[in-house]
Parts: sequence; structure tokens; C-alpha cells
Amino acid sequence: MNRMSMMEQTNLAGEDEDEMYSGFNDYNATLDTDDLQHDESFQKAVMRTSHGRRPPPTGKIPGTAAKGRGAMPSSMGRLTTGQAGGEMARPMTAVRAAGYTSFGNRGGGFDPLNQSGPAPPLEPKPEDTPEEKIKQLEKKVNELIEESCFANSTGDLSLALEKAKEAGRKERVLVRQREQQSMGDSINLDLTYSVLFNLANQYAANEMYNEALNTYNVIVKNKMFSNAGRLKVNMGNIYFKQRNFPKSIKFYRMALDQVPNAHKEMRTKIMQNIGIVFTKMGQYNDAITSFEHIMSEAPSFKTGFNLILCYFALGDREKMKRAFQKLLTVDLKVDDEDKYLAHSDDKQYNLVVEVIKNDSLRQNERARKYEAENCIKTAAKIISPAIEPTFASGYDWCVDQVKNSQYLDLAHDLEIDKAIMYLKQKDFNQAIETLKSFEKKDSKVASTAATNLSFLYFLVSIENDMAQADKYAEVAMQADRYNPSALVNKGNVLYTKGDFEKAREFYKEALQNDSSCVEAQYNLGLTNKNLKRLEDALDCFYKLHAILRNSPQVMYQIADIHDQLEDTAQATEWFMQLIGVAPTDTSVLARTGEIYDNEGDKSQAFQYYYDSYRYFPSNIPVIEWLGAYYIDSQFCEKAIHYFERAAIVQPNQVKWQLMIASCHRRSGNYQQALETYKHIHRKFPENVECLKFLVRICSDLGLKEAQEYATKLKKAEKAKELKDQRASSGTRRGSGRAKREGSAGSDRETSAGGSRKPSSKGRRSGGNRLDLDDDGKPYQVSNKQEIDSTYSDPLGPQMERPKTAAAKRNEHDELFDEDVGDDLLPE
Repeated sequence: MNRMSMMEQTNLAGEDEDEMYSGFNDYNATLDTDDLQHDESFQKAVMRTSHGRRPPPTGKIPGTAAKGRGAMPSSMGRLTTGQAGGEMARPMTAVRAAGYTSFGNRGGGFDPLNQSGPAPPLEPKPEDTPEEKIKQLEKKVNELIEESCFANSTGDLSLALEKAKEAGRKERVLVRQREQQSMGDSINLDLTYSVLFNLANQYAANEMYNEALNTYNVIVKNKMFSNAGRLKVNMGNIYFKQRNFPKSIKFYRMALDQVPNAHKEMRTKIMQNIGIVFTKMGQYNDAITSFEHIMSEAPSFKTGFNLILCYFALGDREKMKRAFQKLLTVDLKVDDEDKYLAHSDDKQYNLVVEVIKNDSLRQNERARKYEAENCIKTAAKIISPAIEPTFASGYDWCVDQVKNSQYLDLAHDLEIDKAIMYLKQKDFNQAIETLKSFEKKDSKVASTAATNLSFLYFLVSIENDMAQADKYAEVAMQADRYNPSALVNKGNVLYTKGDFEKAREFYKEALQNDSSCVEAQYNLGLTNKNLKRLEDALDCFYKLHAILRNSPQVMYQIADIHDQLEDTAQATEWFMQLIGVAPTDTSVLARTGEIYDNEGDKSQAFQYYYDSYRYFPSNIPVIEWLGAYYIDSQFCEKAIHYFERAAIVQPNQVKWQLMIASCHRRSGNYQQALETYKHIHRKFPENVECLKFLVRICSDLGLKEAQEYATKLKKAEKAKELKDQRASSGTRRGSGRAKREGSAGSDRETSAGGSRKPSSKGRRSGGNRLDLDDDGKPYQVSNKQEIDSTYSDPLGPQMERPKTAAAKRNEHDELFDEDVGDDLLPE
């Protein structure tokens, strides 16, 4: 029953009575909240508020009441919906926290944390102000400059240049925006300078020198940049790289004028650059002026060394001596080495020493000390032959000067270097005498001298001196057992004697003392290879390859071991890598061709053999293979070129001449073949094979010289038999015949690999090696003379041509496989 029906009943009951509270129950529609949810204008007004824009709770339909219950107004004046399914509604009290109840937030009521759904859309942010945009753009330019510098430090020069260019574009946009906002007075000059300077540096790093010079000019010519004149040093460096020395000196001097006298270090470096440019130009007097000024103001080892070189170029002995003495007075500015020694009674101090003994400062000190020692040693080697009549006396003077200086420790090293200089001059006796003088020195120097002596005697490789090499290797090990070079020398002596097991132990000991000793690692691999421990050898060479990435010797050993292990795929791959490192190594090319030949890939084998021949056209095995390849391919004319080359290399080997003549005969050029055989007979008149060919060809051609050559053939055979009988002196007839077959006329060894046997089909087998065996069919003389005119074709039996679909060949289509009739002979 609604409120209207109740009011109607009340009016009917009290129609005639005088009501005390008349008008109390009069209905006012504006206070009826039950119908507000059905009021369209009210609901539209609610939707325009923040309450209406809030998304509805999950599972609820906004604007509807629960079953059996009307919507209840809350204490805040908002409508609440009943709980679906008869659940208890959330009580609205002042003491309970808003949004939290023991029944959970099941309704769509007050929810300040918006836990019941996604957040409402934010208000749109107002646009950035021009000042904020400029600030963000400046930040972006700085970030691009940093990224460019980081890319340059990692070696990515192209990326560094691209970032520098992008920073320049952004900076120009920034300047235009400032001008548009009438903020030109607040231009950041430091940012502009940084952008241009970084761009110029990246151009120079990418060897774009003209662009770099143009960018530096923009900076230098701008008067608003302070101290921009110093950048002329960079411009001078670019001109120096371009070998434009006059302009380089000009810019160095301009930069020197703009650097104040207070900056002595920078002025010294600029003057050093000027001196180096004068040295490049050959103006040594001007260079000496710069270097002498530096040595008087701020002496350094590099400047002192350059000054000595200039005096050496001018040949001034006295000034060379004075400059060397001045070099020895340069202060290294390195503290005493004792501070890095540990103390047994002070644990705290030892901990500190452990930390600082290899820190960056210590490494810097070592680098400076190495630079000083290198300058002094090199200067002594250069001026020793020039300051005194002999090298020995000049070097002795340098050693005496070093002994009297603060670099006393270098004296022994200089004397060792003196012995090495004797070795370079091939004066072995003086080198040995110099090294022997160190036998009674302290252990370190004695070990070094004994190691060099052992290696020197080992290089001589004389049986008597091998004992000396062994002796001094023992001396070096006694002086310093942890000297890897001494252990390697001892292993080398044992390796030469064939004692591979003991040599292997010494190489392993050297590696235990110094794992980076490449000599010990390489020799250990060779020793394992000789001991047939191929897997261990391969492991050694793989470790060495990790240290020496592009060493041809190491790569060859790895490829060779894979070949011995019959791993053809790996062997081929490593030989290909080796060819990439050493593309002109003829032995490697030939070896690769041999592998392909054994695999049956003749075309690839020919390519590598031909490349080997191009780089070294006098290699007999390669020439032989190429000639055999063309014979197998039925191109005898091309094979003649290679046999002629072999005949030039070995003019006393008759087999190459016989092969040339046989190629002419096979190609159908019988007249040229006859002339070639006659030439061979004139040069080798006792060669039986040549006479047999002459008899046969002259008989087939009907020439009168056939009888003459037949008579010579009989005499030659008799002389050869007598000679063989005298040489054999009691040996069996069969062995004597074997020697006759192995004579110069029928030598069956055609390569360094030894003799070969013909295949079962009478063809060359495997790799292309020429056989001198006969095909089993002796030629017959046409006029039936009582002459043994059998001969062997030096090229072996002819091979069948490839069968084609056009026509089939008979088995006896080869030339001269049977007697030629008179009708086929030339007139």
C-alpha cells in the first residue's frame, strides 16, 4: 500500500470531525524520493555529476532496486540499492569506517578507494609551457651527447657520429624555439659548444677530416666561445694525419700563442708535437730546438729519445753522448719498490700491500718504468755503432753510463742485449763470450744468460754443440727452476734426440710454471703428435689457437691432425681457414687440393692445385698432377705446357721430355713428336726408351732412319746390360732387371711420394700421378726386323673418352693400339 491510499482512507474516516492536525499528511511530490529514480530529468542531472560518471559495481545494474525493498536514502543524502537475494544491507552509521563492513563491499555505495572497479578517467593535463618544452629539449640534447661519447668509447664510431649529428639538429631546433619565444638572450652557449665540439671529434674519429675541420672552424671563429683557440691543436693533429705538415706546424704555433704561460704542461705537449712534425719533414735542427727547450723545462723520456734520434740523423757524436747522459737524469717519479713488500709481523700492513700491489696506480708505475727502460735500451742500441769506432766499445760506454746512473739495474739487461746484438750481426763467438761472462752473476741474470746460451747452441745444431746446449739448459734450470724458457730448451734438446717422453715432461713442467708459454704449448703438441697421441696433440693446439687466433702454424697443425684422424670435413674446414689467413701458401693450397682429389672432387682439386702452381710454378709434384689431370681429361695439348715447365726445372730428367713427345703423338702431331724424340736422342744418346720410340715411329712413317736407330738401339741395350751386370756384381737377374727398369729412361717414381702401381684397369688411380708402365701391348716394327723395339709409354695407357649418345667407341679406337696400315701413313 502506498502513501496515497493511506491518506485517502484517513480523509474518509474523519470527514465530519474537526481535525486538530489538518494538513499534516498532505502529500508534497517534491519530497517523494521513491520516484526520483524514475525521474528522467533528475537522473540526467545525476549522470552529469562525479557520482554518475563512476562505473557501476560488478554484478549490479545501476538505478534498480532490490527485490521487495525500496531504495533507502543514506545519511549523506544519496540513494543506496538493496542487497540482491535478500542479503543484509550495509548499515549506514557514523561509527563504522566508510567503505568497510563485516559483510564486504557488496553494494554500490560509498567507495572512496574505488576498490570495486577501474579508476575513473583522469582530468586532461594542461599543455606544457614553452619554458618546460625548452627545458626538456635541452635535457634531450645532453643525453644525445652522452650517448655519442659512450658509443665512441665502445668503438662504434658510426653510431657515435649519428648521435652527434642528431644532437646538433636538436640544438638548432632549441635555438629557434628560444628565438620564437623572445628568449634569445638566454641561449646556452655551453650546450652549443659541447654539441659542436663533440660533432667535430666524431668526424675526426670517422676520418671525415674536411667535415671535422669545418666544424672546428665554426667554433674557433665564434668570439663568444672562450678558450676556443686551444682547439687549433686538434686542427693541427688532423693536418698531421693528412701529412700536410706545414699547415700542421702553423696551427700548432697558433695554439701555442693562445695558451698562457701558466699552463706549462699543455705548452710542452704542443712544442713536442712541433718537434715531431719537424722530424717528419727532415728539418732536424728545428726539431732539436723544440726538444732541447722541452728537456730544459720539463724533461721526459720520449722527448729525450727523440732528441737522440735527431742527433743520430745529423751524425753528431758528442751531442749524442750528451743527450744520452741527459736521458739518464730524467726522474721516473716512481716510489721505492720496497713499499710493496710484505712484513711478516704486521698483518694489517700486509693486507694493505695485498690491495695496492696491483691497483691502477701500481699498473701506471709499471707502465712508466717499462717506457723508461725501453727508451734507454733502444737509444743504447742505436747510438753504440755511431759514438765509437766499433759497436762493442760504443755499447760498453753506454753500459758504463747506465751503471753510474739511477738505473743501475738496467746494466745487466744491456749486457744481455749486447749479446743479442752480436747474434744479429752473425758474430756468434762474441755473443757466446758475452753470455759466458754472466755465469758468476746473481741467479736471475745467470739464468737468463744460460738460457740464451742453450738456445744459441741449439740453433747451431751440431752434434758436438748439442751437448753444450744440454749443459747450459741444466745450468739455467739450476739457477732458476721456475724459468719456463730453460725448461723449454731442455725439452728441445731431448726432442732432437728422439726422447719424446722426457721432452713431454719438461714441456708440461714449463706450462705449470707459466701457462701462457706458447713455445711449451706448441712443442708439447708436436711431441704428442710424434707419440701418436693425436687427441692430446689436438687439445694442445686448440688451447694455443685460443691464445694465437690467426697463427698459420697452429691452424696447419690442427688441420693436419684432423686429416690424420680421417676427419676429412674438419680437416677441409681448417685448411680453408688457413688459406684465408695465408692465401699464398703453395703447400697449403696443394694439400687442400690433395684432400679434394682423394675425395674424388677433381674440379675443386684442380682449382687449388692451379692456385698453388700460380704462386709457385716450379713445384714438381703440382706440375705433375696438373699435367696428369689434362691427360685424364683428354687435353694433351694443355698438358704439354706443364711438362715443358717441368723440363725447365729438371733439365737432366729425360722423363719430362718423353712425356712432351708422347703428348704430341697422342694429339696427332706426329712430325713434332718425331722432332722431339730426335732432340731427346741428341741430348740423351744412350736412352733406350727414346730409341724404341724412334724405331717405331720411323718404321710406321716409312723413313730410312729406322734401320739406323735400330742399330743404335741394339748397341744401347748391350751397353746397358753390361753396365747393369757390373753394377749388380752377383745379384739376381731379377733385381738387375728391376734396376734397369728404374733407370733414367724408365724411372717409375714420379713424385716425392714414391712409386705407384697401376690400377687393375691400366689407368692412374687415386691422385693424379703419372705412370711409366706399359699397357701390355708392345709395338711391332712393320718391316719384321729382329730388333727388340718394345717400349713403355711414359704417360701410361690412354684412357677411353667419355661415352656419348652420338656414337659408341670400340675398345680399340685408340691410336697405335694396333699396327697402322701403309694407306694411313703420310706420303
